[in-house]
Amino acid sequence: MEWLKKVEPLNWLLVMFPVTLVLRWTGMSETWIFLTACLAIVPLAGLMGKSTEILSESVGPGLGGLLNATFGNAAELIIAIFALRAGQINVVKGSITGSVLGNVLLVLGASFLAGGLKFKRQTFNSTAAGVSSGLLLLAAIGLVIPAIFEFELRMTGNSAGDSLSARENAISVEISVVLLAIYCFMLLFSLRTHKHLYAGEEKQDWDVKPEQPAHEHWPLWLALTVLSVATVMVAIMSESLVGAIEGTRERFGWSEQFVGVIVVAIVGNAAEHSTAVMVALKNRMELSFQIAVGSAIQVALFVAPVLVLLSYAPGFPRPLNLHFTSLEVVALLVSVMAIALVAQDGESNWLEGVLLLGVYLILAIAFLNLPATEEPKHEPKPAKVSYVPRHHPVDAWPVGAAYFEVA
Repeated sequence: MEWLKKVEPLNWLLVMFPVTLVLRWTGMSETWIFLTACLAIVPLAGLMGKSTEILSESVGPGLGGLLNATFGNAAELIIAIFALRAGQINVVKGSITGSVLGNVLLVLGASFLAGGLKFKRQTFNSTAAGVSSGLLLLAAIGLVIPAIFEFELRMTGNSAGDSLSARENAISVEISVVLLAIYCFMLLFSLRTHKHLYAGEEKQDWDVKPEQPAHEHWPLWLALTVLSVATVMVAIMSESLVGAIEGTRERFGWSEQFVGVIVVAIVGNAAEHSTAVMVALKNRMELSFQIAVGSAIQVALFVAPVLVLLSYAPGFPRPLNLHFTSLEVVALLVSVMAIALVAQDGESNWLEGVLLLGVYLILAIAFLNLPATEEPKHEPKPAKVSYVPRHHPVDAWPVGAAYFEVA
């Protein structure tokens, strides 16, 4: 299995897959199951990404770009689907927020820092970066509008419980359709009409090794097999991870927002995170920027809308809406502002990396200190309404008078 050794050193963590299964079968602590499942998903996500790259090269740049865009966050999407089926809405919303924050602040910050310590000045296409920043801003607007909508209804006194919930769900579905449409236009822009902006420079100052990348030694059948098997294994580990969330939260006192924003988001994107940092160390900052910000855009424009629409399918206990908490809304806006500031000049340095990492740590501290709260795993049953006649003389009743008592 020489091909497996050449992909990533993280593949040694694949041993955590059978370890997690053994822990589940023996009824061990949910904390250990949660930890081993997280570690197992990291290399599996990396294998899914590598196999997708090979398939992309085989089918051509157009369809290949679509495959990369679609499967770029497959591991994270699978985890979110299992959490959604378990009714853990706050974890799902937190994973959406955390993916945007993690890619924009943590991944890009680490890439700027690592590359900046090795190279005094690194550059990337400012036009493409501006387009990506604009798309991210648009996506953030789509994700924060439902919270502003809910605030507006409460301020105007139109916040009856059932009516408010129905309105939030409706506006979330409509916004999701718009975001998906914009995602399709983004693919057309980046893969067809303006693909030169994302092609990168043909000549770089970094040293190119004569050896071919490891994934070029994979035949097509092997790439398909790895993608299929890794997807199934990620699904199994996602089920284990989601099932162990409650016990782990109770032991450490974590909120569901912290689990989603920090833990699940990092696990689902760990392999991609390492790739962005490695290419930054080779002075390929343009590619590193595309990996980090492009992944955040995919989550906001593709993963989040798909999860909202999927939550209405049979088997899901509660519909998902895009109404995020106030802290999540502020975090999204802060991340968009940060990326807009550092991307405008088309250059990066290690200090900008430190600033992005500092913002991420501040937000992580805030989510860590959120109190752990419980949420209903299913929609509350409607109140039982019973008909109770008035206990007054009949001649004293108004015509048809009676009252309804909510039991």
